Amino acid sequence: MLKSLFNWKVLLNLVVAIGIFVGLVWLTFRWLEYHTNHGQEIPVPNIVNKSVHDAVKILDDTGLEYEVDSANYDPKYRPFQVLMVYPAPGSRVKDGRTVTLKVNPRTWAPIAVPNVINKYSGLAFQRLDQVGLKIGDTIYEPSIQKDALLRILYKGNAVNPGTRLPRFSIIDVVVGSGPMRNISIPNVVGLTVKEARAIITKSMFEVGLVEHEDGSKDESDIIYYQDPASGDVRDQGMQIDLWASKKTPAELRGKIEQLNSIYRMKVDTSLPPVRYEEVNTEPSYEAPPVPAPAPRRETPKPEVPKTETPKTQTSTSKPAGQGTEKPKTSMTPATGNTAKPAGAATTQQPAQKPKAKKVVVE
Repeated sequence: MLKSLFNWKVLLNLVVAIGIFVGLVWLTFRWLEYHTNHGQEIPVPNIVNKSVHDAVKILDDTGLEYEVDSANYDPKYRPFQVLMVYPAPGSRVKDGRTVTLKVNPRTWAPIAVPNVINKYSGLAFQRLDQVGLKIGDTIYEPSIQKDALLRILYKGNAVNPGTRLPRFSIIDVVVGSGPMRNISIPNVVGLTVKEARAIITKSMFEVGLVEHEDGSKDESDIIYYQDPASGDVRDQGMQIDLWASKKTPAELRGKIEQLNSIYRMKVDTSLPPVRYEEVNTEPSYEAPPVPAPAPRRETPKPEVPKTETPKTQTSTSKPAGQGTEKPKTSMTPATGNTAKPAGAATTQQPAQKPKAKKVVVE
């Protein structure tokens, strides 16, 4: 078996097979070098901070492919300015390699206007600020929806919710200032229902009940009665009821008089006006009577008799014109008291002051 392996024919076939394999491998690598431009690399040029138009022209001259991608808008850079390049500038790439450019867009990315119509203005302003819209002018318009956001204006034109606007765009808003007072009601008798609706809406009123005589809902019927009547004054947003028919108002005179008896009540102004007097219904609160203080009891203090020392008086004769003599006091030795005649004490000595009495309050 070993002799057959070393046969020259076998060895020749083996050498031929090895030569063919080596040749195929060499040709494969040569083809790959040619196809991939092996050894032929191009440096990526530095195009950062250039405009996208200049960057594209430079890449075309170097034989590199490019792909432009927009980044988030940055107001610190110019619009369409190249902010980043991948691969980085200076890197060596093959001919035909795609280079990605990150470019600053012209303005902010568009955003959708939120649905804040007929919402309270405070909440609507907060929602618009959250999405990145700036409030410019606030225009007030008469409306029954006081303090409600009625419309959104962008560059003078009304925009609907969902419209895409650039971020941080300045918008104007229309806010209701409340209903107008004392507006004259228009006359729509003789007009069609469709024409009456337009005039009532234009006059800032609303259409209320529309009653057709034949029960249909034909907008071409003629209005023969309205309530309130034309010329009356009402506030904005009040409803106006209509009665319509295919007949003219002249043909429905009886029906009109019947409606007048219901909706046009006459007030007798010959009676004197009624006077209303205000009655005070507040309860009165009186203080309860204060009871009289209880009488005080006084206990009299017993008086101690005072002993007086008798005085010796010398009697002298007086002339007849000087009056009678006053009686003299005499001393009674038994008792030691001084006896005075009646009326003598008041003429000879001043009245003595009563002593203070002791008062006992129980």
